Amino acid sequence: MKRYVLFDLDGTVADNGEGICKSAQYALDWFGIHHEPLENLRRFVGPPLQESFQVLYGFSPEEAKVAVEKYRERYRVKGVYENKLYPGIPALLEELSRRAVVCLATSKPEVFSRKILEMGGVLPCFTRVVGSELDGRRTDKAEVIQEVLRQLGNPDRAQAIMVGDRKHDILGARACGVESIGVEYGFAPERELEEAGADHIVPTVEALRGLLWQLTE
Repeated sequence: MKRYVLFDLDGTVADNGEGICKSAQYALDWFGIHHEPLENLRRFVGPPLQESFQVLYGFSPEEAKVAVEKYRERYRVKGVYENKLYPGIPALLEELSRRAVVCLATSKPEVFSRKILEMGGVLPCFTRVVGSELDGRRTDKAEVIQEVLRQLGNPDRAQAIMVGDRKHDILGARACGVESIGVEYGFAPERELEEAGADHIVPTVEALRGLLWQLTE
């Protein structure tokens, strides 16, 4: 039985695609990269930003750091508001929080994450909210999950499960010895969750609810 359920934020709890894509394009504009296709910008949803600018656009670490700063220049005043919780997620979280300990484990800065949960009215459902720091610390998903578990008193890993929409969530969970659920309604490219080795894969929020109810009985 699972007693601790850890959720990713972007692409799992909230559809933050609009704010992330527009803020990524804002940063790329500063580097002279204009009018990127939406499918390219959607790849920024989920992974750590610095990593994305380096892997997707070949930026040096120094350039990626500047790009993250430009991204946040727009995100903190506009992008953070351009999001919505997936339909069915608020009810799922409210009910689940009465059955298990619900936590957030995200690579998004914690300050933005708390604001999004608060705007969505679901912050009280979360016992712990852990994200990255604005100075770039704790962006690796395994580090985030590890910190959540530390704050929970390092429970038996068999009692915890990670829910996310990208390979980083699955690989981070595996590195921490935690079972994982991949959600297909998020932003993962086709076959990414399978190739990452997700223990469970669900197509919809309703299917996620059904699986979590089985696992937390």
